[in-house]
Amino acid sequence: MNNDTHSQSFSLPAVLTAAPHRLLFLAGALNVLAAMIWWTWWLFHTVPTPVDQVIGGWLHGFILQYQMLPSFMFGFLITVFPRWMGQAEPTRRHYVPVGLGMLLGQILCLVAAFSGSSHALHLGVVATILGWGYGLVVLGRVLVANRFKTWHAVSCYSALLLGFVALWGFAVYLHTFNWQIGQAAIRLGAFGLLLPIYATVAHRMFPFFAGNVVPGYRAWRPMWLLAAQWPLWLGHALLEIFSLPQWLWLVDAPLLALALLCLWKWWPRGRAPGILRVLFLGYAWLPVALALYLAQSLWLQFDGALILGKAPLHALTIGVFGSLLVAMVTRVSQGHSGRPLVLVPVAMFAFVCIQLVALTRVLAELLPTPWDGFRVAAVGWLVAFAPWVLRYGWIYLRPRADGRPG
Repeated sequence: MNNDTHSQSFSLPAVLTAAPHRLLFLAGALNVLAAMIWWTWWLFHTVPTPVDQVIGGWLHGFILQYQMLPSFMFGFLITVFPRWMGQAEPTRRHYVPVGLGMLLGQILCLVAAFSGSSHALHLGVVATILGWGYGLVVLGRVLVANRFKTWHAVSCYSALLLGFVALWGFAVYLHTFNWQIGQAAIRLGAFGLLLPIYATVAHRMFPFFAGNVVPGYRAWRPMWLLAAQWPLWLGHALLEIFSLPQWLWLVDAPLLALALLCLWKWWPRGRAPGILRVLFLGYAWLPVALALYLAQSLWLQFDGALILGKAPLHALTIGVFGSLLVAMVTRVSQGHSGRPLVLVPVAMFAFVCIQLVALTRVLAELLPTPWDGFRVAAVGWLVAFAPWVLRYGWIYLRPRADGRPG
């Protein structure tokens, strides 16, 4: 069967469920646009509580931290866990329920955001909990079979467990409207879930990728690095949860030192393709974000003023997470669709635009009218990601370009 015949006679459900990343990456990619369309609309209307007593900023944080980005994470981790540990490839029964739960949860939460339906929000959170919980069972079985010997997998799984706790916390908040529980659920996301997974995957994969294409590159990924960062990540999360930002410098100063050390050790000195360079350029936002957290914390110690607002958080979420989302998902999607591992123009456009969006959102906190900057950044996100989502959404719905399964 030639490629033309193959491409004309495929089954869409079969293709969409042919590999773990397809359905889950599609769910995340659709939400990259849909969630930000709602957030952009909200920024121009500023409805204080779009659903019950859930303020707009919390709903925005919940959808991005616990639905959009984790969809990509589950798609990636269900793919690589068995490979990291030399076990059998996952089958549809392992990942389709996760994808359906995450996709349905996101749809329902966005319906709630636009309509104000509290029932839709509750059901969306429940669907997310079910999909996430099933994913934990699937990944947990792989870990148990490996007897927890692969520390990168243990680190990622630990972060997913913390995220699951936060998910339940948000569900409790929706029923009780206990402000402290809701705040804890939202604030745990960045340093309890997302940064540990991003940093763990970077620790395992970035030196490996560079070693494959940069002549003379020496991979550096000591395991003590993960062990040293975990108590600092948790310390940061706890200080945020208990509203003690003036003490964040205690954990952010060593985190900044470790991030700079990683960037120095990992940076490819020789010629490297763009698909590799964007990984390290995206990671370079991490010391920037930590430096902003550090500066704000020290200023709070001496002056008591929150001079940078949410600039440090958005340097992390847009600068690090947004940039590496483009870099990593582009790499995985190109490779797993049978296409060359190159930074295609649409991905380069998205990556460059996200750098500008991150810079705009950070600097907006210093403007006399910061809301104008917030709105520009939100629109910029949509401009950056729209072509990228269209390209890769189409790829997830098509058979591999090389005719191979998966």
